[in-house]
Amino acid sequence: MIEIDAQGVVEFTQELVRVPSTNDPARGRSEQPAADLVEARMRAWGWEVVVEEAAPGRPNVVAVVEGGGGEGPTLMFEGHTDVVTEGDLSEWTVDPFGGEIRDGRLWGRGSADMKSGLAAVMYATRALQLAGPFPGRIKVCALADEEGLMIGAHHFVNSALSEGVDAAIVAEPEAGEICAVAKGALRLRVDFTGKMAHGAMPQHGRNPIQAVGALLVALRAYQEELQAAHPAHEHLGEVYVTPTVVQAGSQEQVNVIPAVASVFVDVRTVPGVAHKEVADRVEELASFDGIESRVAILVDRPPVEVPVEHPVVTALAAAHTAVTGEEPVYGGVPGSTDGTVLTHWGGIPSVVYGPGGKWIAHQADEFVEVEEIVRCTRVFAEAARRFLTGADGSR
Repeated sequence: MIEIDAQGVVEFTQELVRVPSTNDPARGRSEQPAADLVEARMRAWGWEVVVEEAAPGRPNVVAVVEGGGGEGPTLMFEGHTDVVTEGDLSEWTVDPFGGEIRDGRLWGRGSADMKSGLAAVMYATRALQLAGPFPGRIKVCALADEEGLMIGAHHFVNSALSEGVDAAIVAEPEAGEICAVAKGALRLRVDFTGKMAHGAMPQHGRNPIQAVGALLVALRAYQEELQAAHPAHEHLGEVYVTPTVVQAGSQEQVNVIPAVASVFVDVRTVPGVAHKEVADRVEELASFDGIESRVAILVDRPPVEVPVEHPVVTALAAAHTAVTGEEPVYGGVPGSTDGTVLTHWGGIPSVVYGPGGKWIAHQADEFVEVEEIVRCTRVFAEAARRFLTGADGSR
């Protein structure tokens, strides 16, 4: 088994957690300080590092680590440097940016999602490098803005840095599950325009709120229709069509019929659901006599699925068994990750696996088990070795 620096990976995770790398310019926050930490550690190891801004102050940090063992494939390890807001501090029992270790757990915002995963792939790559030559190369990528519009991943797949990558392991928290499939996300905004009028004289107006009500009822029926046409996926569950925001008028005034109203819809899909057909259908459902409607696509991330027989998945599964002594458990990503962008837009087969609970992300008192950080680092190192060398038929 490849020897890793267990103390180093845990301490580096703590360093990363102590950086509040939310994208919040109003509070003077961005990914930059976390990216600087990553870059400094990579350069301290003598790695070749490229830094490219996906947006001002929001860098992607990519290291290319040559194996020195001759020609071979290119494996990408991917993590992101941004975290979501800590939210209401009164809900936390620990400092969200303290990186405290207590009761065998490392606590703090981003500890699971996903600074422990980012540290793990870095230290796994370093361990494999120190263990001796290996064929091919590893690209270790710390990308910006996964929690937003994934501009870091989109910038990466549209750059020369993505060329020649054969497969990617994305180190998101999945509680030990190997996730080669991820749900799609289609987010829509439906705007209705009517005519403003006095509430006492509705005949002089056109009330867009009535169209909102009709749409909400229709969306519930459409969800049931989609679920009947696309049975629950083994790892992803049901298709969901969820209204998440309703807006009407510019102020709360009970005696005024507003001129405009909007509904935001979050659609989560499984393989086989065509996003264009969904958007077109919502546009049909938004039709209401006397009210003008417009549907805008805010986010379109199709579901992705990589066969479990793909070499990157088999290498990861074999490594999981070798390190843990347990058979791999396959699952699915309930949301979308940078892996969605890498696979759908970049054509890079990806699989998601990493330290931390699947459901702990974005919550107060976020944590990751220290033992799990170390275990995943070992799995990543072994998975890279197997993928790059073709051990156990992984390629």
